[in-house]
Amino acid sequence: MELYEIKKPNGKLGVLIVGLNGAVSTTFLAGVFAIRKGLAKPIGSLSQMGTIRSGKRSDNNFPLIKDFVPLTSIDDLVFGGWDIRNENCLEAAQYAKVLNEKDLKIVSDELQNIVPMRGVFDQNYVKRLNGEYVKSGKNKFELMMQLREDIQLFKEMNSLERVVVIWAGSTEIFIEQKAVHQSTESFIEGMIQNDPDISPSMLYAYASIAEEAAYINGSPNLSVDIPAMVEFSKEMNVPIAGKDFKTGQTLIKTVIAPMLKMRLLGLNGWFSNNILGNRDGEVLDDPESFKTKEESKLSVLDSILQPELYKDLYSEYYHKVRINYYPPRGDNKEGWDNIDIFGWLGYPMELKINFLCRDSILAAPIVLDLILFADLALRSHMSGIQEWMSVFFKSPMHSPNIVPEHDLFIQMMKLKNTLRKLMNESPVTHLDTNGTNHLIEELEYLD
Repeated sequence: MELYEIKKPNGKLGVLIVGLNGAVSTTFLAGVFAIRKGLAKPIGSLSQMGTIRSGKRSDNNFPLIKDFVPLTSIDDLVFGGWDIRNENCLEAAQYAKVLNEKDLKIVSDELQNIVPMRGVFDQNYVKRLNGEYVKSGKNKFELMMQLREDIQLFKEMNSLERVVVIWAGSTEIFIEQKAVHQSTESFIEGMIQNDPDISPSMLYAYASIAEEAAYINGSPNLSVDIPAMVEFSKEMNVPIAGKDFKTGQTLIKTVIAPMLKMRLLGLNGWFSNNILGNRDGEVLDDPESFKTKEESKLSVLDSILQPELYKDLYSEYYHKVRINYYPPRGDNKEGWDNIDIFGWLGYPMELKINFLCRDSILAAPIVLDLILFADLALRSHMSGIQEWMSVFFKSPMHSPNIVPEHDLFIQMMKLKNTLRKLMNESPVTHLDTNGTNHLIEELEYLD
C-alpha cells in the first residue's frame, strides 16, 4: 500500500471567499466566530462533529474525523475575499437577514473587521445583479493578474503559506465547453482576446491555481470544470473540487433515488418545485442562469438510477425541476417533490416530500468542511480533481473516463476511505473478520 506523508497544518490557513458579502458567506463567518468563542456548536459539519471507524469493527474505535486526520483548527483560519458591494461583512449579514440581530451582535466586531476586495464582475454573465465595486482592465488576462496580486498581498499581510479559495458567488449563465477551454495555452490566449466563453468565475479559478491555492467551486458554473483548469491544477500540484453545494432538494434526491434502485422500484416521474427569496433566487429568476442550475440538478437521477442498465424501471421517467423567486421567503426556501413510482405487477405508488429549509444554514457547514478538506489535500500533495469530496456537491467533478457518483452513501464511504488511506489505514470493505472467519470455518467443515 502506498504510504502518504501529510505536512502538518503549521501556521495560519488563509481563506479567500468569492462572494464574501453573500448570505452563505456571512452566515458561515458568523458561525465560525461564534464557535471560536464557545457560543455555538458546529452542527452540520462533518469535519468537526463526524466520526470515522478506525481498524476493525470489533476494535470499537470511532474517533472524531478532526482527531483522526490532521485538519487545520478553525482557530487558525484567516478570512478575506472579494465582492461587488463595498460593505463590511456585518452590514452584509444584516442585509441578508439569515441570522437575527442577537446572534450577529455577539460576533459583530469580527464581522465588521472583514471588508471585501473589489471583485471581477461582468453583468453579461449574471444579469440580475449590478456591481459597482469592481475591477477594471484592458482584458480578462489583466483582470486575472489583478486577482493574483490580491492573493499575493493577502498572503503577505497575514504571513500565510497556504490559501484556499472558494466560490460562494452567484450562478452564471450557462456556458458549454469550447475550444478555448481545452488547454492552458488556449485559455491564456482566450483571456488576452477577451473570449466571451471565459466567465469571471474562470478567472478566479485560474488565478487561484496560479498562486498554488486550492480552489473550490460552490456554484454550478463551469468555472474550474474544464480540461484547461484540470491540466493546470495538476501542473501546479493544486487540488480542485466542485461543483454546486449540495444543500436542499438535491440532497433529498441522493438519498431517495438509491433507495428506489436498491428495492428495484420503477420510476414514472419526478417533479421538483422550489420557492426562495434570497439573492440566489433572484439570480436564478433569469432563464440563462437557471439553465446552469437546471443542468446541475437534472444530472443526479440518471447517474444514480442507471437507466441504461435498468431499462424496465428507469428508461422512460419524466424529470422536471422548477425554481421560483418568491421574495417573502428570503433565505427560507421550500421544496416540493412529487415522485410517481411503481412496484410489483406495475402497481403505482407515490412519494411526496415537503422540505422547508434554510439555504445558508445548510450551506455554511459545507463551506467549512470543504475548506478544511481542501487544505488537507493541499498538504497531502494531492492535485487535480478531488472526487472524494463529491458528497458535498450536486454535480461533482469527475475524471472524463468515468461516470460521476451521486449516491450519497457511496460518496460518504469514498470520503472516509480516502481519509483512511491518507492515514495509511486499510479501507473499510465490511468483509471483516467477524463474517469471513465464519465463512472459512463452514468451508473447512464441508471439505
